[in-house]
Amino acid sequence: MERIEIAIIGGGASGLFLANVLANRNKKDVTAVKTVVFERGERVGKKLSSTGNGQGNITNAHLLTEERGYFSSCDSARVYEYLKTYDTTSFEKFWASRGVALTYDERGRAYPASRQASALTDALRFYASEKGIELRTGARVTALKKEGAEFVVAYEKDGSTHTCYAQTVVLCAGGKAAKNFGTDGTAYALAQGFGHTVTPLYPSLVQLKTDTAHTKTLKGIRVTDGGLTAHTPNGEYSLNGDIIFTDYGISGDAVFRISAFITPEIASGEVCVSIDFLPQFDEQNVYEMMQRKLAAYPTLDKTELLFGIVNNQIGRVVLRRANGDLKRAAKLVKTFPLQVTGNLGFDYAQVTKGGIPLCETDENLQSKLAPNLYFAGEILDVDGQCGGFNLHFAYASACVVARAIDKKTRGQVCK
Repeated sequence: MERIEIAIIGGGASGLFLANVLANRNKKDVTAVKTVVFERGERVGKKLSSTGNGQGNITNAHLLTEERGYFSSCDSARVYEYLKTYDTTSFEKFWASRGVALTYDERGRAYPASRQASALTDALRFYASEKGIELRTGARVTALKKEGAEFVVAYEKDGSTHTCYAQTVVLCAGGKAAKNFGTDGTAYALAQGFGHTVTPLYPSLVQLKTDTAHTKTLKGIRVTDGGLTAHTPNGEYSLNGDIIFTDYGISGDAVFRISAFITPEIASGEVCVSIDFLPQFDEQNVYEMMQRKLAAYPTLDKTELLFGIVNNQIGRVVLRRANGDLKRAAKLVKTFPLQVTGNLGFDYAQVTKGGIPLCETDENLQSKLAPNLYFAGEILDVDGQCGGFNLHFAYASACVVARAIDKKTRGQVCK
């Protein structure tokens, strides 16, 4: 029977970060010290390689200053303690040690200088392999239990079922979002087998379905740096960004970001959003511009009075919805309401809201129910805003676990 020291279940971002941080303790010529990453897919880091539209948005300069940057149902203060310890400076040093330079855009989003997310995955997998850590791909863990002080890990590979023993197990198997990357939610059952619970799960950083009665002719039109406000029974949330009209509702950067605040409330049927097509102008400015247009073009159809102010098709939709009333049209330019009817679900979401509650783990993210079982990344009930927040938590949580494992097993602290 194969025996290993550390079994990392999941070869996504958190699993690869963990393997890298633990890598310096691994020696190719010492068979008793063995770390194996079990990845169900045929390659590791598939989701990481697609992040930031393939450009690799890996962290954010505003991790600790962004209001409500992270969400968790319990002990959310602990998330920020982890981030203070493993902040952007720590992350930059981590990547620099692997020959990757990070650059930041005007919104604080960090990318590899090459703007290739695949380069991030390559750096992580190459380094792990250099240090003798096995990346066992095509290996889907199907069962996990404890026998004495060891864990029994059952997995399927090459059409056969295999079993190994591990002293320590870390669940880094992701959540339920984007199952095309291998994260379909089945990994939660591995934790539930030890008595852990799972909070309600919701898709987050996802497109929104809205009432399309007034937007059917706007499919494909992008509002660049528009204002978006979500109105919910528990409050309002506003931000600026790109908004794209679709046949089902709205997409775009602003939509993904605001979905993090509202997905649990959508089922209430009481959530709506409003679009500000011109954040740089106030309502009176818009009204006066249309009045000047009317004076300059007295025979022009009223539905054309917003040309040169907003997208022509948007202008026609606004004026038709206002029934030609210029004051109402000006208000709609600034506050164009849409009822939210749903979202595109887990298949299209970037992350999962919900998971294993932090309060079921100790300060080292070790299970309170099964010693030497740890959690890192998206499988935990921690999710962040769009813009590199979630991948940074994958790193920070992996560092917390690596430090705990190393200290417990060798009396040393990982650097």
